[in-house]
Amino acid sequence: MSEKVTPQPNQAPTHDAQLAAENMLTGTEQMPAVDTEADYEAAKAFSVSEIDRTGEGAQAAAKATAPNFEVPKPEESAPKAEATGNPSDYLDMARDVNPAAKSVGNVDDELVEKALKKGEAAQ
Repeated sequence: MSEKVTPQPNQAPTHDAQLAAENMLTGTEQMPAVDTEADYEAAKAFSVSEIDRTGEGAQAAAKATAPNFEVPKPEESAPKAEATGNPSDYLDMARDVNPAAKSVGNVDDELVEKALKKGEAAQ
């Protein structure tokens, strides 16, 4: 389907385009016929290369995108967490996660021991 071009000289980006548009309006130059459907079909024909029309295209693409190095498969390991029920194990684990928690304030194990001894009822 051919579409008709209507040139507009006042919207031409260059002086040459303006002159060409004016000449088309006066009939000095022939107006171009634009067939978008035929252009689209021609573009589809050009979008596929000759090698892609054969099986060689897929082989060439596979060879070009093949990895250069062998990647080892990762080993899966299950986490081992043994339940001990010992509170000191959890305290050690917390210290491993946040080592700065040891030195918060002036409280240490010795100070806690002294506080416990002072808090015991007198006999």
